Amino acid sequence: MPNFRRVFVDESYVFITVLLNNRKRTLLTDYIDNLRAAFKHAQSVVDFEIYAISIMPEHFHVVLMPLEINDYPKIVSIIKRTFTKSLPQELRSELVKEISQSKINKHESGVWHRRLYEKTITSQKELNHITDYVHYNPVKHGLVQRAIDWDYSSFNKFVKNGFYERDWCNFSESVDYG
Repeated sequence: MPNFRRVFVDESYVFITVLLNNRKRTLLTDYIDNLRAAFKHAQSVVDFEIYAISIMPEHFHVVLMPLEINDYPKIVSIIKRTFTKSLPQELRSELVKEISQSKINKHESGVWHRRLYEKTITSQKELNHITDYVHYNPVKHGLVQRAIDWDYSSFNKFVKNGFYERDWCNFSESVDYG
C-alpha cells in the first residue's frame, strides 16, 4: 500500500473531496439537512471556515481553512461519523450488507469511501481555479444547466458577494437575462 503523506501548511485553504462508498446512492442530497447538521457539528468541535462547497448526490467538494491546519482530517472524520449516525438505522443496516467482510471487520459503515482527496492550496490563482471547479461541478455532472440553479453549493453566496455573475459558465444557447 502506498505511503501517503499529508501536507500541512499553516493558514492555507484545503480542497477536499469526499465520496460515498461505491458512489451508487444519492444520500448526500436525499439527507441534505443531516449533512448540513454534520458540518455544523464539526464546526462546533473544530474551528474552521468553509470558503466554498458543493454537495453532489454521492460526493462533496469543500474548500476550507481550519484554524489549526492539522485539524482537517479530524474535520472530515467528524462530518462522516456524524452524518452516518444520523441516517435511519434500517438504511445503515442495508448499507453494511453492501460492503465486504474485511470492511465490516474494520468497523466501516458502508456509507463512505475509505479515502478522501485532499489538496493544500498554495496560491490565490489556485484558490480561484479550485473554487470555479467546485461551483461548476453540478453542471459538469449534468445535474443542472447553470451553476446558479444548484441549491447545494455556495455559488449563490459568491454571486451575492459579487465574485460571479448569475450566468457564469452558462453555455446554453438562449440566455435569459431577465
